[in-house]
Amino acid sequence: MAKISIFVGSMYGNAENLANDSAELLNQAGHEAHVVEPATLADLKQAENILFISSTTGAGDIPDNLLPLFLQMQSEFPMLTGKQVAVIALGDRSYGDTYCGAGKQIDALVEELNATRVQARLDIDACEHFEPWEPAKPWLQSLADKL
Repeated sequence: MAKISIFVGSMYGNAENLANDSAELLNQAGHEAHVVEPATLADLKQAENILFISSTTGAGDIPDNLLPLFLQMQSEFPMLTGKQVAVIALGDRSYGDTYCGAGKQIDALVEELNATRVQARLDIDACEHFEPWEPAKPWLQSLADKL
């Protein structure tokens, strides 16, 4: 059993709903998962395993509720050595270069912070999947098996 802290960036609730559903799936798989809100740097440092789920706003930006944590991570650079991290990015491919921009930024930062990536980032296109659960469920099941 792994303890998993889920950090979520959501503007309109889609990523938040996915985070809650993800916690439920991971708990049913025998893990101890919870959504961390509001997310602080102390929560991040205490987390054993981390799942980021973030929508993308504006021009590839991080949602307001996750932005303070992201900026602290950039400025304070807390090394995540020994922590297993995974990222789900929500976006809309019609936005071109900024598609899943928030998740891509988070993924790049956790790599810089020396986290261990459990599996490759999952990018979910809202043009293909209005409800992100369909592509997320098998990815999460794989994550549950790896933790």
